[in-house]
Amino acid sequence: MAIENWVSREIEALVDFRHDLHRNPELLYEVSRTAGKVADALRAAGVDEVHEGIGRTGVVGVIRGRTNTSGRSIGLRADMDALPITEETGAEWASDVVGKMHACGHDGHTTMLLGAAKHLAESRAFDGTVIVIFQPAEEGGAGARAMIEDGLFKNWPCNEVYGMHNRPNLPLGQFTIASGPIMGSVDAVEITISGRGGHAAQPHNAIDPMPATAAVIQAVQAMSARSIDPFEASVVSLCTIEGGNAFNVIPQEIKITGTVRTLRQEVRDHIESSLGTLVSSVAAGFGCVGRLEYSRHYPVTVNHEAETELAVQAARAVVGEENVFTDMPPTLGGEDFSFMLNEVPGAMINVGNGPSAQLHHPAYDFNDEVIGWGCSYWTELVRQRLPG
Repeated sequence: MAIENWVSREIEALVDFRHDLHRNPELLYEVSRTAGKVADALRAAGVDEVHEGIGRTGVVGVIRGRTNTSGRSIGLRADMDALPITEETGAEWASDVVGKMHACGHDGHTTMLLGAAKHLAESRAFDGTVIVIFQPAEEGGAGARAMIEDGLFKNWPCNEVYGMHNRPNLPLGQFTIASGPIMGSVDAVEITISGRGGHAAQPHNAIDPMPATAAVIQAVQAMSARSIDPFEASVVSLCTIEGGNAFNVIPQEIKITGTVRTLRQEVRDHIESSLGTLVSSVAAGFGCVGRLEYSRHYPVTVNHEAETELAVQAARAVVGEENVFTDMPPTLGGEDFSFMLNEVPGAMINVGNGPSAQLHHPAYDFNDEVIGWGCSYWTELVRQRLPG
């Protein structure tokens, strides 16, 4: 149970790199500074090929082992983007950009993969090829899909692909993972209830969308609770209502937005179909017109069984069997690594961040002590999957 020696030699530089990214957060695809620093660091480390602008601002590095008798290649992925949140950590390296911060640890994810890439390029102690993937726009922009559509796996084929995310309040030096669905699909809904506006004193001369909206909201919650197997994980959350602009005017139209999250495609299909029927029917009962726009954003994140076990073996080699848990409960939070797992067999593992605020919280910060464990996991995984 040990962090590898090479990490100890590099840790100060890696922490400095992470702090620099944290001070300079960038959102979605607008990660040109971050991507540029990653690309420069990969070139300085002697990575064989560095490709920029994949999926708009993604970076791909190609590292060849001493030999390639296996002809195999594996992909390792990290995300680079931050969140539109104002930081409240009080850290010396806190964000210099008001309204933006690394509140999900992507600065740490990038740093851990960069550290591993540097060591792999120096040692070459593997047989085959490692593809390091630095992805933009995980936080709602589907950057993984953009990189795939830009030829990620066509230009750099991978036999397997792996991801890693930090987990707040999981102790340092521990990993957790499970096979099968581990994170939910993420879909967006926009419901429009249209009536006929009018004077608040004369509702009989209008068609008020307010009662219809209230009925739709109640019906949506009842649908979620009564038409889906209680053992199926799903949640429909209606989060915004917008309509009207005066206290004495019945509005013409009201819009509701929210999200739908599930762990199975069949449940996802059922909710989309049922929502469309419900919105239309309930609104019609009040003389209104109800319309649903349903947008599928991220698919369910499904860890492949064989690759999950391979990730477990690598983690156990780093931290010991007693510190790797294989019964991680799924979450309905989304992750666009799901797009990569739909293309290539692989798995995402979670590494302990120690005591910390939760992800996407203004007081969250990635724990620098995680860097050694994450780097060690990446390099051990490569050695096990591409023994040379």
